[in-house]
Amino acid sequence: MAKKNSQKADRRAVVEQLRKEQQRKERRRTIAIISACVAVGLVIVGLGAYPMIRDARDSAKFSGVELSGIGLSAAEAGCQDVETRAADGDSDHRQDGQEVEYQDAPPAFGPHYAAAASMERKFYTAQDRPSVETLVHNLEHGYNIVWYDETVADDTEQVSQLRAIAEKFSGTENLENKFIVAPWTAEDGDSFPEGTHVAMTHWSVGADEGEPSMENQKGVWQYCESVSGEAVSDFVEAWPFSDSPEPNAF
Repeated sequence: MAKKNSQKADRRAVVEQLRKEQQRKERRRTIAIISACVAVGLVIVGLGAYPMIRDARDSAKFSGVELSGIGLSAAEAGCQDVETRAADGDSDHRQDGQEVEYQDAPPAFGPHYAAAASMERKFYTAQDRPSVETLVHNLEHGYNIVWYDETVADDTEQVSQLRAIAEKFSGTENLENKFIVAPWTAEDGDSFPEGTHVAMTHWSVGADEGEPSMENQKGVWQYCESVSGEAVSDFVEAWPFSDSPEPNAF
């Protein structure tokens, strides 16, 4: 009898030992899962916070710098002479989703969607940019748009400079701040002229030639090899929002 009791005790001890070992394994597994979830969560939070941290850093870096002092000078940036061409397409609204084929890369005028992008946003990436057709409507309203291609998009320093340039036009009430920086991608159309990676566009009604009129509409372009705050400053001064088909529309 004593022997049987001893065997039962031994079995109970073995079972208890196995149970405790299983519990330890489950605790370790639970801790590992929780740790992994926390790590993933921190990565997600970090990725979400990085754009805000980056934007704040760029704003602080250029906060005391004049627009013309951001990036290179117009000469150093290889900015070409301004080009113009007769324009059309004012009030030519197309249905949202209908693709418009523009002759120029990027366009400075032409048919467009019925709604323009909000004046609140000044800088876009390829991930959040409105359609080209939407931005052409902004041009009709007098916006100056600085387009950057994929070469610049891959250059952290130049993107920071473009963000800083866009920041100089922050605000939604002063019409002089009708300004947008947006990417131009391979899906949008042809590349910029050889060697250039930044383009500025404006939809003019010929105010520079005297009495502005809808008959004198023209598209305006200037291409640069790289970012130049000086070139942007000169372009915006030469082609103000008031020189456009619909200057008082936001």
